[in-house]
Amino acid sequence: QATGLVRSHCPSVRHAGSTHRSFLMKNAVTAVRASQRETYDVYVNSGEQLDEGVKKHILSVFVADESGMINRVAGVFARRGANIESLAVGLCEDKALFTIVATGTDSVISNLSKQVAKLVNVRYVEDITDIEHIERELVLIKVRAPPGEGRVELTNLAEIFRARILDVGETSCTLALTGDVGKLAAFTRNVAKFDIMELSRTGRIAINRGEYLFDRLSSLQGGSQDDASPAGRSIKVRNQNKKMDVYGGTTMDSMDAEDILIERKEEVLEATYAKAPPRQKGKILSLNVEDVPGVLNEVTGVIARRGFNIQSLAVGNSETPGMSRITIVVPVGESSIQNLIKQLYKLVHVDSIIEVENQPHVERELMLIKVSCNTQQRGEIFDIARIFRGSICDISRTTVTIEIAGKEKKLRALQEILEPYGILEVARTGLLASLREAGLDSSYLDRLAGPRV
Repeated sequence: QATGLVRSHCPSVRHAGSTHRSFLMKNAVTAVRASQRETYDVYVNSGEQLDEGVKKHILSVFVADESGMINRVAGVFARRGANIESLAVGLCEDKALFTIVATGTDSVISNLSKQVAKLVNVRYVEDITDIEHIERELVLIKVRAPPGEGRVELTNLAEIFRARILDVGETSCTLALTGDVGKLAAFTRNVAKFDIMELSRTGRIAINRGEYLFDRLSSLQGGSQDDASPAGRSIKVRNQNKKMDVYGGTTMDSMDAEDILIERKEEVLEATYAKAPPRQKGKILSLNVEDVPGVLNEVTGVIARRGFNIQSLAVGNSETPGMSRITIVVPVGESSIQNLIKQLYKLVHVDSIIEVENQPHVERELMLIKVSCNTQQRGEIFDIARIFRGSICDISRTTVTIEIAGKEKKLRALQEILEPYGILEVARTGLLASLREAGLDSSYLDRLAGPRV
C-alpha cells in the first residue's frame, strides 16, 4: 500500500514507470519487425553489389546446329571458373543464337569471348552490353491464390504489368510475363506476398536496335578488331587465310591461335527460310539444381556423352534462393529418357527432376524477330503482329522488330508469314513449362478413350 501511495502521489516516479513501459514496448515491436525481416516464407530477392570493375555482360554467340555445341560453349566458362547467370538457346533450322549473361571484368569476358569463338562451327561472338539493343526475358510464375479478394488483386496486378494468366486451379494461378529484367523483378516482388510456388525463367535474348546487324562490321576486309569495331563492340574479325563455307567443318588441329571467325557472306539469318523438316518430338525435363559454377556444364555433359542433342535450353533462377531451374528439351525415346534421368540424378548438384512431357502442362517460348520492310509495308507488318498477339518493340527506316510469346507452332507460323518480307535476325529463348494444377490439357484428353456411339 505504501508503494502504491508513493506511485500515485509522486509524479516523477509515475512518469518514470510509464517511460520504462513504453521503452520495453518499443523494443518488443522492434524485435518483432526485425524477426519478420529476417524470416520469410516466400522468395525475396536481396541482391549483392558487384565489385568495382565487375559488371554483367551480354554475349551473342551465333553457331551452326551440332550435337554437343551447348556443352562445349558451357565448358569454356566452367573450365575457367566463370559462372553463367543465364543462357537462352533457340534453334532456327540448322543454326542457333546463344544469348549468355556472364559476370566479370572487361578483360575476363574478352578472353572468354575469344575462347568461345575458337570453337568449331561458331560463326561469331559479340559483346553487346554497351550497344543500343533490345533485351527481353520470359518468366512463368505459379502463385498460391485461392478464390477471393487475393485472386482479384492478382488479376489486377497482371493487368498492370501486362502479364497473361495461362492456368487457373483451385488454389493457384500460373502467369506468363515478358519484359526486361527490371520489369520482371518488380512483378516478382509484388506477387511475392501471395507465396510463389514455382518460378521458371529463360535467359535474356537481345537484338540490336535499328538497322545494325550483328555481323555487318565483320564483313570489312582486313584490319584489326579495333579498326573494325566502334567503341563498346566486341566483334571478332575473321581470318582472311581460312577459306570455308558458312557451316564448313574443321578440326582443332587445323585452327590457328588467331582463328576467330569462319568466313561468311550472308546476313545473320538469310532473308528466306527453307521449310524446316519435321523434328522428333522432344521430352521436356525440368531440373532444379544448385546455383554453383559449372553445374550447367555437368548437366549438358551427361547428355552430350550419350549422343543426344538438345533442342531447347532455358536456365534461370528459381523461387528458392541459391537454386536454379534448367528446362531442357531432348529428342529421345521413352526408354532412353528414363536412363538419362537416372544418370542426371547421380550429379551432386542436381536436387530434383520432373518429366513434364507426360503430364498436363503449359509451355511458352519467347522470340524476337527483325524484319526488313519499307514505309508502305509497315501497316501490313503491324496487322500481322496484332493477329499473332505480338508487339512492336523497335522500328527504324527499313526494319521492324516484333516480340512474340507462345508455343513453337505459333512462332514457326509467324516466321512463315514474314518470310516474303525478309527476315534479318531471329533470337529465341528456350522453352518453359509448368504443370497444370487442374491436371487437364488437350494432349492429355486426346490420350483418353472417348465415349462409344
